[in-house]
Amino acid sequence: MSESGKTAVDKAQEYYNSNDADNFYFTIWGGEDIHVGLYQSEDEPIFDASRRTVERMASKINNLNKNSKILDIGAGYGGAARYLARNNGCQVVALNLSEVENERDRKMNEEQALDHLITVVDGSFENLPYPDDSFDVVWSQDSILHSGEREQVIKEVARVLKSGGDFIFTDPMQTDDCPEGVLQPILDRIHLESLGSPGFYRESAKKYGMKEIEFEEHTSQLPTHYGRVLKETKRREDELSNVVSQEYINNMKQGLQHWVNGGNSGYLTWGIFHFRKE
Repeated sequence: MSESGKTAVDKAQEYYNSNDADNFYFTIWGGEDIHVGLYQSEDEPIFDASRRTVERMASKINNLNKNSKILDIGAGYGGAARYLARNNGCQVVALNLSEVENERDRKMNEEQALDHLITVVDGSFENLPYPDDSFDVVWSQDSILHSGEREQVIKEVARVLKSGGDFIFTDPMQTDDCPEGVLQPILDRIHLESLGSPGFYRESAKKYGMKEIEFEEHTSQLPTHYGRVLKETKRREDELSNVVSQEYINNMKQGLQHWVNGGNSGYLTWGIFHFRKE
């Protein structure tokens, strides 16, 4: 397939399946989570802050137990799925487009004796392979931005959620009043024409029968997180260069700085969205 014929999801799959990306994220993020953290200090370990996001999101969902069925879309290495399964006994489906990440996920599930509770699925969240009304919770962390068809993702989420079910997610977003062009360095980096916005997610969720419970805004965490990852990348560059190409490292440092600049510009936002299917 030519570059021009690839969708945003195709490009994301190719990127996250690459050895460079896999080794970078597994090494720098701590091997469990690949998403924005909630930092208590700028020097806090990335793993600890990332895990705090998972804990915070889980605390917003009532009555999680062994009968709860959860779908994590864009699950990465499956850290959230393992947290939910270990702490609540939930049955979790971890759906993710990167087969390379999914193999690491399956191995960790086995090593942590959680594979009986977690099913790892190679797939795209633009076309969920499940019947209507299948899940009590749909969960996602910083993944939906990679879709060029975000409304389709929200439509699919609403379809597979049971009535009364929760949709809880985070996503790096542009603000509702973001001028055209100011985020272009970021968009070029991730091969997208735009980011979602709070208004877009609110309108899409409402359109497909979900009501907003809460948006817990944590915009300041976005530049903090990417700044922390950039600092760690520079600190461990010699170690990284053994498993990641120098070209990738250089591009990553540049891309992370774009995210820091975007986060400080006032035109990016981030936080925890919570919707419920009516």
